[in-house]
Amino acid sequence: MLEKFSKWKSNFTATEDAAPGTELDLDNIPKHVAIIMDGNGRWAKERGLPRVAGHREGMKVVNKIVRTANALGVEFLTLYAFSTENWKRPKTEVDFLLRLPERYLKSELPTLISENVQVRLMGQPEGLPSYTLRAVEEAVEKTKHNTGLVLNFALNYGSRYEMAEAMRAIARKVKQGELSVEEVDEDLIGTYLMSGAMRDPDLLIRTSGEIRLSNFMLWQLAYSEFWFTDVLWPDFEAAHFHEAVSVYQQRGRRYGGI
Repeated sequence: MLEKFSKWKSNFTATEDAAPGTELDLDNIPKHVAIIMDGNGRWAKERGLPRVAGHREGMKVVNKIVRTANALGVEFLTLYAFSTENWKRPKTEVDFLLRLPERYLKSELPTLISENVQVRLMGQPEGLPSYTLRAVEEAVEKTKHNTGLVLNFALNYGSRYEMAEAMRAIARKVKQGELSVEEVDEDLIGTYLMSGAMRDPDLLIRTSGEIRLSNFMLWQLAYSEFWFTDVLWPDFEAAHFHEAVSVYQQRGRRYGGI
């Protein structure tokens, strides 16, 4: 099993000095990239710093990767910012994590607007602090007419909850006679998920050496290509993103065919 997974992992150590786009087929860029941004806490621990220092550093990396994805022509970038399971962490860490969207958007929203980036939210708004929700909703509203990269924040998101909610909504429609059982197919279910009309991710990136999905887009990742790296998120550079796309381009996507 470890041998099977080893081909998905990379310890790529190039820096951002390696120009993004070099040796890439610009006609074969993944249209939707999803990222599990993992390793902030371990990055801080290795340096004798509080965990929040890792989260603060990780926020800076978001800027780099958004710019890199946009420059390469990625159409959708989904970032796993806060999961429904993250509520189990210490309150001080949770409070800090939920302040990050506000801080990031306060700083970067003018740039996102000027670079034609559209911000979206995927997750449960219920339960989020008012300041978090207000900051994200403002960004969504001010960028809704932008036509470039869609920056989709998975915030207070859990895939099992998402699928259960979709099933409940469909069941209500069937019970009310608005849908027949025969109409319930994969395409219909997809429209009831939080990702809505977004295409499924072509490429999933997870940092920090963990090889699991952690309740992230379980339905949507059915035929995505996975790329895992031991690099901790605060150390993740544009060149690492470039490497992930390069590996993606070397794979044959057969979707169960030959």
